[in-house]
Amino acid sequence: MDKIEKLFRKISKKQREYLLSIIEKLLSNNKKGLDIKKLKNTDFYRLRSGRFRIIYHKENEENIIDGVRLRDENTYK
Repeated sequence: MDKIEKLFRKISKKQREYLLSIIEKLLSNNKKGLDIKKLKNTDFYRLRSGRFRIIYHKENEENIIDGVRLRDENTYK
């Protein structure tokens, strides 16, 4: 079981639905209203929404999700 699957099992149904809607919005390239920043010295981007952080990168104009985490002191390490 990967880390994203584990996170989905850990959070509530309401949070799961919210997170899925954010991911769908990111993958559909409709980024209006999303808090996205490029991470320094890398090719990765961070999408921040509430306590969730989605780390992704772009490949041929597609967004590839590398990780989804709850925000804590180890999120960006």
